[in-house]
Amino acid sequence: MKAYMREPINGLTHLGGAVFAFVGLLALVIKASLERGASLAIVAAIIFGVSMMALYAVSATYHMVLASDRAIAIWRRLDHSMIYLLIAGSYAPFCLVSLNGPTGWVLFSIVMLIAVSGITFKLVWFNSPRWLSTTLYIGMGWIMVFAITPLAQVLSPLGIGLLFLGGIFYTIGGIIYGFKPRVLSFKHLGFHEIFHIFVLLGSLAHFLCVYFFVL
Repeated sequence: MKAYMREPINGLTHLGGAVFAFVGLLALVIKASLERGASLAIVAAIIFGVSMMALYAVSATYHMVLASDRAIAIWRRLDHSMIYLLIAGSYAPFCLVSLNGPTGWVLFSIVMLIAVSGITFKLVWFNSPRWLSTTLYIGMGWIMVFAITPLAQVLSPLGIGLLFLGGIFYTIGGIIYGFKPRVLSFKHLGFHEIFHIFVLLGSLAHFLCVYFFVL
């Protein structure tokens, strides 16, 4: 039977993520425009939404496309690089809208610098140890805890809960990706497919947090 996708489950889950991200981007921009009216809130919504859309669109393409080994290798580098972009983009609403001051700008600048460095690192040394990349992804995501006190003053307990829940989903997914536990491998669902599901759950939690408690 002829294959039409390299990795159907991985590709389709993140294709769904790309559609969700596109709809989410529109919803975030509309809400920021109507309720905030501030250009900075709209910019933050766009950064967050576009970073989600970029990650899921690139990931879906990489996992679905049937192409030469060279083309697939290029898409794989882009796929891994987009993780840094999504992490940095997820900081935008919290740093630029919720914190909206020196603390937010400093934190966002640090995260963007790490993202640029991480993407460069991935492009230059793609075959670095899996545990190293996973550690960088997770560490970058949890830098937010250094601003949890001022965030707790502007976000409700449920908003903080969704923020942490998203981080936990991403972290569990990252650990599964980094260690590839065989116990999570089933007939049509391996560790990588489960990793994709946890990434989607992390994005959903952060989207709900931003939509209902930040904008």
